[in-house]
Amino acid sequence: MTVKTDVRVMLCDDHEVVREGLRTLVSRQEGMAVVGEASSVKEAIEAATRSRPDVIIMDVRLPDGSGVEACRTIREARPETRVIMLTSYADDEALFASIVAGASGYLLKQTRGQAVIDAILAVASGRSLLDPDVTGKVLERVRKGRGDEDPALASLTEQERKVLEQLAEGKTNREIGEVLFLSEKTVKNYVSRILDKLGLSRRAEAAAYMAKRTRRL
Repeated sequence: MTVKTDVRVMLCDDHEVVREGLRTLVSRQEGMAVVGEASSVKEAIEAATRSRPDVIIMDVRLPDGSGVEACRTIREARPETRVIMLTSYADDEALFASIVAGASGYLLKQTRGQAVIDAILAVASGRSLLDPDVTGKVLERVRKGRGDEDPALASLTEQERKVLEQLAEGKTNREIGEVLFLSEKTVKNYVSRILDKLGLSRRAEAAAYMAKRTRRL
């Protein structure tokens, strides 16, 4: 017999009243439990490591940095954790950055309560809240613009570009390997070469590099 497990939810917002509202909303749902809370990027990363949530509702703007960066760091460490970005207003750049960081969804703070619950259930089951057309346009921005690209990016092979595109989506080596039919070790070697060619030291820097490039397209 299959034992029903609650969806483990973590909340991250620097406004206590927002967290309290979300906590009340989630806690009264059968099959859901709030397992952690945070009010900053630092707290979010630490709380995610400690509580191992299935879904995180993450404010885009936090006192010590961007929720997008927190999303990327958390997803790199634990790809099975899904992140829904939360913001006060629609922002194309924030949407783009969220997709690049590997977020599964993007909601406005004025979203109705039931829609938030539906979103948590959707991403917990592995679905995305992002419109495929929007996601496709974002990835197309990543792939275009080679005419004015810098020499470092131009030095990448076609396969290295494919790995970089997947890396820019926030995927882990294992996930990239599954998409490109490569072993995890081979992907690791590709990532090392890409970072070396781009003069970068961390994979998060490579994702940020692509995000900055595509904003100019």
